[in-house]
Amino acid sequence: MPVPDLVIAANWKMNILPSEAGDFAERILNGLQVVHGVTKIVCPASLALPTVAERLKGSEVYLGAQNVHHESKGAYTGEVSPSMVREMCEYVILGHSERRQQFGETDEMVAKKITAAIRVGLKPILCIGETLSEREAGDATVVVQRQVRTALREVPSLNDVVVAYEPVWAIGTGVPSSPADAQQMMEFIRGLMQEDFGRSALDLPLLYGGSVDANNVAGFIAQPDINGALVGSAGLDAERFIDLVKNAYAASG
Repeated sequence: MPVPDLVIAANWKMNILPSEAGDFAERILNGLQVVHGVTKIVCPASLALPTVAERLKGSEVYLGAQNVHHESKGAYTGEVSPSMVREMCEYVILGHSERRQQFGETDEMVAKKITAAIRVGLKPILCIGETLSEREAGDATVVVQRQVRTALREVPSLNDVVVAYEPVWAIGTGVPSSPADAQQMMEFIRGLMQEDFGRSALDLPLLYGGSVDANNVAGFIAQPDINGALVGSAGLDAERFIDLVKNAYAASG
């Protein structure tokens, strides 16, 4: 069975000033120079993208944005188009639960963004995951199935897609899912993708997100269907993030 590459992405969210972002990226870059065989991605706030892009140029650390609009251009004050982001970035986070909950993004909106991102050559990191009430009601798989299938229904292949399972109840709470529970959901997601896309789903990187850090990442990476992590707070400290990447790589061997 093919094994997807290990992928570790840091979502900086609305943290780290543009004036700080370049030096921060430099510390990460220096600390991870000896770590190969891992796709390393940092996703700063949009105002910091040009600075970080300059620091990462020619390196083994990729740059991602945190969001895009689904239209290529137009009268959308405050928005950023996929083609604008593509001039600096290889990846973009889409469908994050904070976008869904705080900004009203629907499954349909996320699907449009996924299609628009792929059209210009961006690789989307699609975020999916259930809330605590949905899990307690026994609807976790129903929610995840709806989210992933709606988002990817117009996608011709999985070649340039990453899927991040982030149970909403674990994000920023310090209470992660257990590796076993996360693996169960990842196996379910990969099965859905095999039904829709065939054997190419075996190469689809599936990331876990939600209170993952350097201390617990190895337990997730050891699971057969978890191929990396989407990191929040642990990505806001350069040394902690470097340790997390190194521990994940060690666990993947």
